[in-house]
Amino acid sequence: MRPDRKRVVSLVPSLTEAVAVSAPGLLVGVTDWCTHPAPELAGVARIGGTKNPDVRAIAELRPDLVIANEEENRAPDLAQLRAAGVEVLVTEVRGLPQALRELDRVLVGALGLARPGWLADAESAWARVEPDAERRAFVPIWRRPWMVLGRDTFAGDLLARLGVRNVYAGHAERYPKVAVAELAAAGCDLVVLPDEPYRFTAEDGPEAFPGLPAALVSGRHLTWYGPSLAQAPAVLSRALREAG
Repeated sequence: MRPDRKRVVSLVPSLTEAVAVSAPGLLVGVTDWCTHPAPELAGVARIGGTKNPDVRAIAELRPDLVIANEEENRAPDLAQLRAAGVEVLVTEVRGLPQALRELDRVLVGALGLARPGWLADAESAWARVEPDAERRAFVPIWRRPWMVLGRDTFAGDLLARLGVRNVYAGHAERYPKVAVAELAAAGCDLVVLPDEPYRFTAEDGPEAFPGLPAALVSGRHLTWYGPSLAQAPAVLSRALREAG
């Protein structure tokens, strides 16, 4: 690691896990939503949410680098950090190949770390994926109102590699609002319900689509780009198979 990269604040749960696993002790600040790995994050300063970070608290931590994401974090907050003299690295992730490149850019390029073994494991795990027969599905990420995965999403790309065809992948919006009646009438084989950002459960979600198989999947394995990527193919495939 280069000597000018010793204090890091992460505004992205995925990147928090990636840094904490690869270089324990490097992080000095993380968001309230950063939960993994819990032991390494014990005692690390909490600086608010991904959408409402405490800019002053971050600056007072004197970080050498703040790592962020163009989708998860707000441009005005990042601009305030830069105005305070803080260096900010912003990632963009719309699919698996880009996620792997961005992780390499953060960990190796920006932080000067040796390329972590889990990153190679993730590449190998996804290279070995052999998708099941294609199934049409929609993927809610919120309800009240119902919102689903649309075009150009990281989660949608992972599911496609597992044989799940998102019927809203061609939508003009990345996260469109869709009436529940339209979803129920979409003629899908499956509904995929992650447990984040909305926490869908067996009692909250499937009942809206009676008669349609529901795959309850780990949101961390579907939407996080970090060490969880190495286990994601097996975890997600199992959940899809269990849905029938």
